[in-house]
Amino acid sequence: MSFYNSLSSTSNSGVLLEISLSEILLAIKPSEDDVTARTQIINELKATVGGMRSKNLRDASVELFGSFVSNLYTRWGDLDISVQLPDDQVYLSTALRDIKGALQRRGIFHIVDFIPGARVPILAVASNRNNIHCDISINNWKGLINSKFLSWITQIDGRFRDMVLLIKEWAKSRNINSPKDGTLNSYSLSLLVIFHFQTCEPAIFPPLKEIYAGNIVKDFRGGRLTVTEERNIHETCNSNIERFRRNLTNVNKSSVSELFVSFFQKFSTIKTMASDRVICTYSGQWEPKRNYFRRSTPILIEDPIDRPENAARAVMYTSHLDKISEACEGTYQKLLSVGCDKTSLISSLVSREVSSKILI
Repeated sequence: MSFYNSLSSTSNSGVLLEISLSEILLAIKPSEDDVTARTQIINELKATVGGMRSKNLRDASVELFGSFVSNLYTRWGDLDISVQLPDDQVYLSTALRDIKGALQRRGIFHIVDFIPGARVPILAVASNRNNIHCDISINNWKGLINSKFLSWITQIDGRFRDMVLLIKEWAKSRNINSPKDGTLNSYSLSLLVIFHFQTCEPAIFPPLKEIYAGNIVKDFRGGRLTVTEERNIHETCNSNIERFRRNLTNVNKSSVSELFVSFFQKFSTIKTMASDRVICTYSGQWEPKRNYFRRSTPILIEDPIDRPENAARAVMYTSHLDKISEACEGTYQKLLSVGCDKTSLISSLVSREVSSKILI
C-alpha cells in the first residue's frame, strides 16, 4: 500500500489525523478575546513610550512585527515590538534601559529578561494583567519587513496558516522552537512550511523570487524603508501573488492532514539533506551548500529577504540538528504507526498544556 493510500484523508488513520488536527487548531487559534488583550497591551506600550521625556526616545514610535502581524500566532503567542527611533546614533541598549525604567514605574508590566549585549538587544516583559509576554527591540527594520512579507504570502493559500500553527505548536512540544537553546526560531519554521509548499507535487507556492525578485534588506539600506518604498514592495508582491494564483492550472488538493504527514516525510531526512544542501525558498529548491560562505554550519535555511543570511543561525552544533532531525523522524514514524489512538496521537503533536484542553 502506498504512502498516500495508507494515510489519505479518507482512510481510517487519515480521518483520525484530520479530526485531531482540526481539534488542535481549534484549541490554539486565537479568539477575539486574545486579540483584544494583545491590542490593549500594545496601546499601553504606546502610551508608555509616547509619554517618556528621555532625549534618547524623542519622536519614537511603537511598531508591531512578528507573528501577530503575519497572523501566524497561537493563543499563547508573544508580542514582538520594535521601538522605532529616527536617530540612528542612539545606543540601543541605552534606549531599552530607559524603556525598562518607564515600564517599571508604571507598574503594569514586569521584567522577564534584559539582554543589552545581544546581537539584537532585547527587553522581555510580561503584562501583570494576563502575563502575555512582549519582546521589545529598537529599530528592528528587518523584523518589521519579514513579518509583512509573511502576511502577504499567507494570502496565497489558507492551508499555509494552519500548517504553520500546527508545526510551531509541534516544535514547541518537542523543545526545538528555542533559538537560545540552539534550535529553530519561529521564522525558520515558517520558511520550512513555505519550502514544503514549494516542493510538494503539484506545488502550492512559487519560488519567492517570483513574488519579489530583489533582496529587500540589502536593496533598502538594511531594510529601513520609507512609506513609499514599502507601499511599492507591497504592490509588487500583491501583483505577483495575484498573477501566480490566476495562472495556476494544476491545483494541489491535498488536505491539511496529508500536507502535515508529507512535511515530516520530507524533513525526516533533514540531517542528511542539510549536510551538503541549503533550504532556499527564494529559488524554491535545495541549493548546493558549496555556493554559500557559511558552509560549516549544520543547517542553512536561507533568509529570502536578506540573502544569503541563515535564518537558522542559532543551530550552531551538530547535536542541535540531531535533536531537530530526531523529532521529525520520530513524528513521521508515529504518524505511520498502525492502531495509533487519538489520545497518544494528539499528545505526540502538542504540549501538555494544549492536550489537556483537548483531551477532556
